[in-house]
Amino acid sequence: MFMATLDLLDHLRSSFSPGSDVSYDELFQRVRNTPLLVLDDFGIDAITPWASDKLLQIVSFRYNARLPLVVTTKVHPQEIEPSFRDRLLDPSICNILKVGEAEIPCGLEPALLQSMLFDNFDSRRVNLPLEQRRNLGQAFKLARSFATSPEGWLVLQGTSGCGKTHLACAIANFCLKQGREVKFVFIPDLLEELRMSRGQELFREAKRAPLLILDDLGPEAFTPWASDKLYQIINSRYNYRLPTIITTSLSLEEMETRISSRMADPRISVVFNITAPDFRTDRGKTRRGRSSSRD
Repeated sequence: MFMATLDLLDHLRSSFSPGSDVSYDELFQRVRNTPLLVLDDFGIDAITPWASDKLLQIVSFRYNARLPLVVTTKVHPQEIEPSFRDRLLDPSICNILKVGEAEIPCGLEPALLQSMLFDNFDSRRVNLPLEQRRNLGQAFKLARSFATSPEGWLVLQGTSGCGKTHLACAIANFCLKQGREVKFVFIPDLLEELRMSRGQELFREAKRAPLLILDDLGPEAFTPWASDKLYQIINSRYNYRLPTIITTSLSLEEMETRISSRMADPRISVVFNITAPDFRTDRGKTRRGRSSSRD
């Protein structure tokens, strides 16, 4: 059944008329139970409380029964009324697709983001000891697995330049190509925006995005004020079990307990420490080695 949302509401109202070809109960049950329902141009900003209640009954019934539902809307997901949003944004049952140009996650320039792919990630790094190469290979496989099925949390630890941000961006690119919504947040920039009272929209999106990447969690995030803001994001995503990737140069012991305890929860999170050093030092060694061989 394909119905424009406002047309559906008009049909439900008209079914109360004595001359209606179909009774209200019959039409309502048909809509609730149809094998596939498409609600086109969904929006609740200009409808009556009665109409909102009817729509909520339909959405809730199909949500509880796990019946297929397609919704098209001009409304940003976070602007949908909470009683609908809890059902329509539930990651266990709902996929959100943005039609048109894919949104480039904030925090990285598009060219840099687009260049960080699984295909060009050097997981072998021949200059590294065998143990570090194996560790990097494990990180690569873990990231590929997460990208294929984004569930739970993935925490990538390691020194600057070890490849953790590249893997996070590779996951973002893979998921964007699959039509998934991804929000990439560079934590120092988020905190700066919030200090300047400009980041409230980004803050809200970070709490409820279907897939969030929090990049570069460092010491600056653990001042009392910054820690409170970060905790609100972390705790919201923990409670809703929303897929999240976190990159950090810190150990869990260096973080505030209320944040690290959620990141370390094995029921939802995998913490992986990348032991490889800064890849830029590898490149320098490689260039010097080639120069020496020519000399």
